Amino acid sequence: MVELIGSFSYLKPANVLVVGDFMFDVYTGGNVERISPEAPVPILHVKQINYLPGGAGNVALNLKALGAQVFCIGRIGFDLEGRKLKKLLEKEQIDHVELFQQKKFITPLKNRLIAEGQQLIRFDNEIKTLIDKETEKKALQSIEKFLNQVDAVAVSDYGKGFLSKELLCFLILETKKRGIPILIDPKGEDFTRYRGATLIKPNYKEARIAAHLTNSASIDDIGQKLMKETEVDYLVITRSSRGMTLFEKNQKRSDFPAKSREVNDVTGAGDTTLAMLTMGSASDLKLSHRLHLSNVAAGIAIEKVGCFRVSLSDIAKRLITTDVKNKVFDEHHLFALEQMLKNQKILLLGIHPKEALNASLFLKIQKLSMKNKNINLGIYLIHHQVDPNFVSLLSSLHEVDFIILNAKNLSSLCERVHPSEVYLIEGRSLKKMSHHDRLFQFH
Repeated sequence: MVELIGSFSYLKPANVLVVGDFMFDVYTGGNVERISPEAPVPILHVKQINYLPGGAGNVALNLKALGAQVFCIGRIGFDLEGRKLKKLLEKEQIDHVELFQQKKFITPLKNRLIAEGQQLIRFDNEIKTLIDKETEKKALQSIEKFLNQVDAVAVSDYGKGFLSKELLCFLILETKKRGIPILIDPKGEDFTRYRGATLIKPNYKEARIAAHLTNSASIDDIGQKLMKETEVDYLVITRSSRGMTLFEKNQKRSDFPAKSREVNDVTGAGDTTLAMLTMGSASDLKLSHRLHLSNVAAGIAIEKVGCFRVSLSDIAKRLITTDVKNKVFDEHHLFALEQMLKNQKILLLGIHPKEALNASLFLKIQKLSMKNKNINLGIYLIHHQVDPNFVSLLSSLHEVDFIILNAKNLSSLCERVHPSEVYLIEGRSLKKMSHHDRLFQFH
């Protein structure tokens, strides 16, 4: 039955280690109604100020939104911003946070001034500071401790000096020993620092600069040179409105078109892409599926203003508009569905595949959907042998939000997805199931 199910359903629960440059992001929002009499600049009348983890912290937030258990290793200064950053991560229920304080280091601060959805200006307070030996030793010890508990590693390099060559070399070597994928968002002109990683993900400009090629260089020249120099398994170059380009060791190139409907703000889109690629790697998805899902996630992110956390629910809603196979799950692949339905009401309808998708069945589904407009309608197919055509037809109905195949019984299924109401179609009748009825297996 695998051929009926889209790649989305194969995402698994994952433990992910995030290592890199954690920053303190401030979003100062308000209205602009006049120009300053002191200079030709707009006056921002502040309405709200939001504080969020930035940089590697945004990668961690995105991974959490995708359902991962997240481990964080980074550094902060002996300052107010550092203390606030650590508290923010803990408040966001990031599972393990180890941000080491380093003397003479300023926690990077980025303050974005936004009026009516448009960023006016950003001011940064940061000084690139190389990691000291004491902090590096603590980080290496934490890496060694956490690597035994994680399925994948995401490295977010913003060039602030935390990721020394020694730290990166140790991290890449130890992940390879354990067979753990390590994915890196790189920075700077020397990508040989990341030699041997599973995947690196620069944008086009970063890739061209690191390849030391001119503006006239082709994407193939850039990709082939970086693949040779870095010896990574995969190179993904993000190209804004052109989507992403993948290079593999066999010199194969694949292009993935952009999936956004409109571009409002590219802030944090790279972090979203890294998070989704890492989640896909931890779930052992096919490489093409990882890129497709990451493209979709990035497309959603740039439609929003600021660093938007893209959830599995957001991705699912977008996917089913292009491929109804992503509505279909089986009992062994319910993690993505559970994440998708978090904090949402669910109505479950049991149908035996021997039923024909005729006018009578369609009207029953339509009736339930119309009666419960603000609820997710799921179909539970009560048999292990189902006709693919029957599943495809059900998937095509816009009233149906998801379909579950091959569940052992209703009781175990209800424990996983927590429906508020359960119905069963028996012949011509639509029967509402009581809690007691749910304890028994459908036959």
